[in-house]
Amino acid sequence: MHLGHSLSHGGPDAVSAGARRPDGARRALRIGLGGPVGSGKTATVAALCRILRDEVSLAVVTNDIYTREDAEFLLREAVLPPERITAVETGACPHTAIRDDISANLEAVEDLEDEVGPLDLILVESGGDNLTATFSKGLVDAQIFVIDVAGGDDIPRKGGPGVTTADLLVVNKTDLAPHVGSDLARMAADARAQRAHLPVVFQSLRGEDGVRDVAAWVRERLAAWTA
Repeated sequence: MHLGHSLSHGGPDAVSAGARRPDGARRALRIGLGGPVGSGKTATVAALCRILRDEVSLAVVTNDIYTREDAEFLLREAVLPPERITAVETGACPHTAIRDDISANLEAVEDLEDEVGPLDLILVESGGDNLTATFSKGLVDAQIFVIDVAGGDDIPRKGGPGVTTADLLVVNKTDLAPHVGSDLARMAADARAQRAHLPVVFQSLRGEDGVRDVAAWVRERLAAWTA
């Protein structure tokens, strides 16, 4: 179990986004999950682990500013063996560790591949951030951005790089819409206007379908990665 990574200052220039490891083997597909505080990123990661762990070899890197709370939640839920979950304490704004100085996260994913590999998939969860949060392409191969209906149904209309450019936008906690006055149809229309052809998934982890559609999207990315 790795819970001790901290953010260093190596800078993004030293990062390689190559698809192969030094030994020539294909590395794991890396998918980043970002979004505002409380949007349901960790719950989505947990649900993905439960549905995919019997199909693929996967691991998780979480990011928090001063704690290891998200990693410890995943450990308590036993979504993966402990050695497949590691934490980065950023000590700064979350976007710093996923976009500006990714060295600690890059070290974490490479350590996981060295120590529990071979891996097919690594999920890198950002700490809670704002609508501008995006991952460096030197760290992840695809990005999921998670928002929730309780944050306001105007979030897709407001846009921001996370909403408009992520490879997949997840609108989470749809079961709360009647209770918080959010219009799901309006959110869907605004998301389409902001994202053009990029996909959007509406989900409730309390519902029967849960994370099914996001898992299907991940499977498609994995198939393309290994083809």
